[in-house]
Amino acid sequence: MSADVVPPTPRPKATGLHKDDGSGEVRPGVAKNDPIIVADGVKRVFGGLTAVDVEHLEIPRGAITALIGPNGAGKTTLFNLLTGFDKPNAGSWSFDGTNLAGIPAFKAARMGQVRTFQLTKSLGLLTVLENMKLGAPKQTGEGIFAGILPFLWRKQEAEIEEKARGLLARFKLDTKEKDFAASLSGGQRKLLEMARALMSDPVLVMLDEPMAGVNPALTQSLLDHILDLKDLGMTVVFVEHDMHMVRHIADWVVVMAEGRVVAEGPPDTVMQNPAVIDAYLGAHQDVDLGVVTGRHAGELPPEAEELVETVHELDQAIVEAPTTDAAGVPDAAGAADADKDGDRK
Repeated sequence: MSADVVPPTPRPKATGLHKDDGSGEVRPGVAKNDPIIVADGVKRVFGGLTAVDVEHLEIPRGAITALIGPNGAGKTTLFNLLTGFDKPNAGSWSFDGTNLAGIPAFKAARMGQVRTFQLTKSLGLLTVLENMKLGAPKQTGEGIFAGILPFLWRKQEAEIEEKARGLLARFKLDTKEKDFAASLSGGQRKLLEMARALMSDPVLVMLDEPMAGVNPALTQSLLDHILDLKDLGMTVVFVEHDMHMVRHIADWVVVMAEGRVVAEGPPDTVMQNPAVIDAYLGAHQDVDLGVVTGRHAGELPPEAEELVETVHELDQAIVEAPTTDAAGVPDAAGAADADKDGDRK
């Protein structure tokens, strides 16, 4: 989390999420008291590379779970599998007690499991309000014959529009409802995608790097909205690299490395786990990951200082690099986040 981002106001963390076996340890794959997702033997292979090999994983209901790990750990691939955007080579998983193996993404969404993407999927040539309305399920006017009979869908259309406007107001995008989505900054598109996901009244919201490339002011807003989702009774799973951010908002953390779950547990416990430190820093297992990220008191051994400085420089370079569209053209809207924030000040 950037030093410019003020941590969100602390809210009560969910506790009692896992079943205690009496050992005092939380092992990967530990059973949860009330899991909303249960995955068994999920495996995805690309050529000779095993991208995901999850023996057993349960996601606790009503909590915020962070999925962390170094680049290439398999986090997004696992997201794609669990949400029906990709097919595994083996394994099964269930959502809210229903087997989802082989279920396409749109059917999973109708059941209450929705997701966002690291690269936003807003339709640039539609207005912000039109993008929102696309997120509403079971629209009568989508049928070929019903579409030419307005009296069949006008009432529902008005209700959808009212709901969309309410969500836009909550996400502070109501003044943008008539603007084309392409005119939004990168951070505003993230807000739009999260707001649109709520049009279907989901039970589970899965966010793939929701804070990636977002300026500090909008990062703060996104963090608050994620916490709000939990307060509204939803379960949240999100992918993130910033351990400080994870510590502040996550109730539970799942750590992946080389396609496998190597650790899980409460944030403070996970950040001191040798397997987690090894996944991020290689041999420096005597270093608390919270110290490495500069988030709490402690000193690094001299041999780790140069490595940490390099990590910080790379993080800053990634944040400052302009995003590009599908054609490789720099995304001026994404780069304009900071400028717009400065104008508001």
